Amino acid sequence: MFSYNPKDWWKLIFYFHKADTFRKLLPAMAAVMVYTFFISYLENEVFHFMPLKNPLAIHSLVGFVLSLLLVFRTNSSYDRWWEGRKIWGSFTNNSRNLALKINALLPENHESREVFRVLIGNYIHSVKDHLRGNANHTHLEFVGNYDASFYINYKHIPNRIGQAIYLEINRLYKLGIIKREQLLVLNNELVSFTDNLGACERIRNTPIPASYNIFIKKMIFLYVFTMPFGFVLEFKYWAAPIVTLIFYAFAGIEMIAEEIEDPFGTDTNDLQLDSIVKNIKGNLMEIFRN
Repeated sequence: MFSYNPKDWWKLIFYFHKADTFRKLLPAMAAVMVYTFFISYLENEVFHFMPLKNPLAIHSLVGFVLSLLLVFRTNSSYDRWWEGRKIWGSFTNNSRNLALKINALLPENHESREVFRVLIGNYIHSVKDHLRGNANHTHLEFVGNYDASFYINYKHIPNRIGQAIYLEINRLYKLGIIKREQLLVLNNELVSFTDNLGACERIRNTPIPASYNIFIKKMIFLYVFTMPFGFVLEFKYWAAPIVTLIFYAFAGIEMIAEEIEDPFGTDTNDLQLDSIVKNIKGNLMEIFRN
């Protein structure tokens, strides 16, 4: 995801980046233009089909229906993107709350401050890697008993780190540093970590139904493939750029929806998880500062 000024119209209009839909669709747009130009040539120079009455009427109706489908598709994908952002906002708030509460409960300069700073930061970092399919304990920071050997043979690293947090809190409870009633104070944030992780996994592992996705792509293809036969009668050779522009609009919207329906990856329009994780770790460092 990249930062930008939404009010800078001219910069955004002429801005192209490596993940821009225009760049990705450029080969297909070129093919559509050549195809439409070929149909225009056959109609205007070779066959001279008898003009149809209202040749654009059918495509106008189909285009309206296709537009509604794309609106629903885009809204569904954006809802998933925005829900992912709210979940990671919850991760940020809950990690702060847990750190603030533990910091207040622990004696000054207690060794467990550093342990919790590392474990909470590791949990958030491992969730990011887990959602991107590259969770690895070698990416983590080790502290105390929670070294590399603690994570070996565990595929779900966030669960293992969550277990470590519970183990550490239980150890402090047995030592009498944390009281029984104080456990209840910490419980909400601990539970929220697992709930947020489950919500992210639900978004990541439940894509838009395949039949719906395939249907939209087929409709876009059929719509654009048949469009030149009606447009060349009305616009002659100008049909080539017109059809290409319409193809870019429909296909571009579909590509954007595909990209944001899984907001946890590394695409340009995905969530800035790296920045969020870095921000959380910075907050933990300040909170547990002795």
